[in-house]
Amino acid sequence: MFLDIVFMVSIVLVADARSPHADFVDELAKSHVFGNRISDNVMEDALLDLPDLVRKYNYPFEEHFVATEDGYILGVHRIPHGRDSKNLPENKPVAFLMHGLLCSSAEYITMGPGTALAYILAEEGFDVWLGNARGTYYSRRHTNLNPDARFNSTYWKFSWDEIGNKDLPSMIDYVLDYTGKSALHYIGMSQGTTTFFAMASLRPEYNKKIISMQAMAPVAYLAYNSNPLFLVLSPYGRELEKLASLLGIGELFPRREIYTLLGKSFCADGAITQPICSNLLFYIAGRNDDQHNATMWPVKLGHAPAGISVRQLIHYSQSIINKEFRRYDHGFLNNIEIYGRATPPSYDLSKISAPVFLHYAANDPLAHLNDVGRLYRELGNPMGKFLVPHPEFSHADFLFGIDANTLVYNTVIRIMKQHDI
Repeated sequence: MFLDIVFMVSIVLVADARSPHADFVDELAKSHVFGNRISDNVMEDALLDLPDLVRKYNYPFEEHFVATEDGYILGVHRIPHGRDSKNLPENKPVAFLMHGLLCSSAEYITMGPGTALAYILAEEGFDVWLGNARGTYYSRRHTNLNPDARFNSTYWKFSWDEIGNKDLPSMIDYVLDYTGKSALHYIGMSQGTTTFFAMASLRPEYNKKIISMQAMAPVAYLAYNSNPLFLVLSPYGRELEKLASLLGIGELFPRREIYTLLGKSFCADGAITQPICSNLLFYIAGRNDDQHNATMWPVKLGHAPAGISVRQLIHYSQSIINKEFRRYDHGFLNNIEIYGRATPPSYDLSKISAPVFLHYAANDPLAHLNDVGRLYRELGNPMGKFLVPHPEFSHADFLFGIDANTLVYNTVIRIMKQHDI
């Protein structure tokens, strides 16, 4: 609860003057000129759970459950075809989408038909599957651990290393077995790219199961990260982890009604506090008024944040401090026990033989041009590097940008269709 209060207080602290473009952009959002039916009722969409939200727009929806080798039970969502399945080929290629930090599979759906990537892929003839990492709203189950246990955070002793090393292989195997396919297209956003790089380097046998890997806002190295909040907190990562452990806190920002209420009451169109909500996003992910659709705030906050472990954040803070892409640092003695060495080993990116395509932006504080360049040089099979042709395009715009379809998704889909097997 303390961290949730900090989150809300930070909204007030980062508020500043509104951009001169903002009113114009909001009016466009209300008129739905650019959105292709983004939402026919924003407040209703904020309250609907994901299955009902998808079905509301006449898309098929399936929920599957996958168990990992260490007992986590993951929710995996499927949109098998578009709204008119008769016009789509029977043997559809599979697209597997993995979400970023603080989000869930909902991040690929909340912006609505014609705008959200999951819907667009379904209409383009793909069998769309959406993963959910352990600990998120749709993956909060375990065979014997309780995520809500008081003063026992054993369930939450994982970082994105385990998500890549255990969750992704389990979900990919399930999807391929269910569909009868030998390989699939992987699309990741931010942490969804980090976890892929971890999997494909630690378990290189999975590279052959990937037709193409489309990395949006790719995050591996963080040496040039410019996010002010991360820069301030990163030096104290070890201390923060110890404090959280002493307090029995393993989870951060679970999905709660307070965020939905915040979105409806303080971030909606007409609320004088809406600019504060937008400024919080800009503070974390980079400012871009041109691509920001403030009208959709209630829907975004109705489905996110979706829960993460403390260790996920700490692992990123370690990457910022050591300027390397390494496994989780458990401390000297634990590292020797776990890795057989005092320091955690680096992920060997040269082992990634799957075809990787990087989609990145010049104004992204979390995936800096220099870090993306280093990642590209070290990958075992880099196939393309695509800079978004918009100078102010930033991190969150890959999901929520007004023109994400034309600036990013069209390129992603073109490449996927060229590489279908």
